[in-house]
Amino acid sequence: MKYQGSCHCGNIAFEAEGELDKVMECNCSMCMRRGSMLWFIPAADFTLTTPREKLSTYHFNKHVLDHHFCANCGIAPFSEGKDPKGNATVAVNARCVEGFDPQKVEKMFYDGRDK
Repeated sequence: MKYQGSCHCGNIAFEAEGELDKVMECNCSMCMRRGSMLWFIPAADFTLTTPREKLSTYHFNKHVLDHHFCANCGIAPFSEGKDPKGNATVAVNARCVEGFDPQKVEKMFYDGRDK
């Protein structure tokens, strides 16, 4: 299935393909503050539909993920990095996907605070 998503103001918009039936909730300092529900997909299934120049990027902890956010509205719609096998992956903030209902997905917990 193909999904559309964006930050609040629309300066950052994307399309993502896959089955949005499971998300990860993490307790690291970043995820706890922004309330993300992360949907991991291969980078090949993600298309940024707005110019990359509109992205602001933040790094923290081990600096292995590019946490992208909108400098205008502050919303963080996705991050980019590599999965444990070294494959390019995107962590989509499912709360930024149009029509997403957090009550209808399986939630997995990840202990990012103690990693």
